[in-house]
Amino acid sequence: MLAMKIYSKTPQLLYSYLATEMLAPFFASFIIMNCVFFLVKLIPFLNFVLDLNIGISDFIRLFSYLFPNIFLYSLPMSALLGITIGFSRLSSDSEILAFKASGISIYQILPPVIIVAAMIALFTSYFSIKLIPLSEISMKQLTYQLLKEKISEGVKEHVFTEALGEVVVYIDKVDKTTGEWQNVWVSDTRGVENPTITMASTGTMTSTISNMMVSIALRNGSLHRPGNESAQIVEFELYQINIPLKPPTGRATALKRTALSMKDLQEEARLAKKDSDKKKYLIEAHKRLVLPVGCLIISLIGLPLGLQARPGKKAIGIPAGLAIFVLYYVFFTVGKTLAEEGVLPVPLAMWATNFLFFALTLFWIVRISNEKPLIPDIITQCLRNFLEKSTASIIFPARIIKSRLQRKALESSKAISKEDLNMYKNAIKGNAKSRVFHVPLCEYYNCKNCTLFFKNIEVAIDAGFEPCRFCEDLIEEHQKQTASDKGEMK
Repeated sequence: MLAMKIYSKTPQLLYSYLATEMLAPFFASFIIMNCVFFLVKLIPFLNFVLDLNIGISDFIRLFSYLFPNIFLYSLPMSALLGITIGFSRLSSDSEILAFKASGISIYQILPPVIIVAAMIALFTSYFSIKLIPLSEISMKQLTYQLLKEKISEGVKEHVFTEALGEVVVYIDKVDKTTGEWQNVWVSDTRGVENPTITMASTGTMTSTISNMMVSIALRNGSLHRPGNESAQIVEFELYQINIPLKPPTGRATALKRTALSMKDLQEEARLAKKDSDKKKYLIEAHKRLVLPVGCLIISLIGLPLGLQARPGKKAIGIPAGLAIFVLYYVFFTVGKTLAEEGVLPVPLAMWATNFLFFALTLFWIVRISNEKPLIPDIITQCLRNFLEKSTASIIFPARIIKSRLQRKALESSKAISKEDLNMYKNAIKGNAKSRVFHVPLCEYYNCKNCTLFFKNIEVAIDAGFEPCRFCEDLIEEHQKQTASDKGEMK
């Protein structure tokens, strides 16, 4: 009965309308993001497909195993863009203003945003915890099967088999009953300029899926290793060549941790003897939980970013959202590196990024609900002053040179008299925010924040203002010129 009352009081029409506004751009962004990732991953797969002559069905199966890894990053990014675009549209069309006029606050808009973000985060967690390990195992099995079939079909009598990459095998005869090779010749060019030639009376080939490895065992033969200065000939009774099978992603044996379930990761971490191995398993386990929670957090950031849009005002939510998305994964990578190097404990290093962005999300939601800008004025002013000083330090010398050339040219043409040079001491403008004043020939003299006027430089300094760096040089030049003129008069 209580649930029915709560349900009846819920503004279902408002929530469904807001959810539609968010989900429409979310699905559009999701399709676009996955198409981009698809094109990025397609090139190595095409090489793999062409080498193995894989059919379309096996190609689709093989490529589909990559999508859980792709969704782990495309879902959060699409959620952030979807919420940002949805609320940017609502704010630009003054619908948010209409909500506020109707008594609907930002906090009443939050529930549908949280519900949509939580649903997307749950899907992300399902891919991260469940589907990614299964897809890794399935890709490993299918890749092993395809490579093994290619190798088995490629090994024929009186044919140079190149299915093993840089290892070329020639067989004189194959025993059909035992599969044993007779009169074997192997050329190995891996990591050497001149190929190493191995000849043996008999040989066999085995492969294992656990480490994605093909092993060629040769018996009763000799190994010939040529060199520029000297050559080596080694006779052997048994010689084994190990060749890793490389799937299209380029990871032949690095699938162990990513293919384990959460329970297996915790068990391996508990049984690990080395501290470095234990950290690797724990990092992988925390990663599968951190990223879905991070998806929820950065999705909620889309609300304050989207509300920055105004009618007739340039929307900054989308580029700012993309920057925040990149910044999140930069921080996450830094935390992961600190955990791997043992600088910080694994839980703290892996979850620090989520705590930081969660605090930022709450801070921005509170500020936007109180009709305040996302960045406080004091921080904005500090950044503006820093940028002005940095810009001035870069372009200041060029402006000084330009000003000197202009004044020398004007003085040489007698376009300015000595009385005109006294303008440096008159009509001083001051910036009330930065507490800086400018003389008339300064490029910043007519800045929009220069609303104060002083009789002369002395009055401006007494009021607590300082000249800008450009004006300091102009005043110094004027003082030098005045001193030189007095010297000539004497």
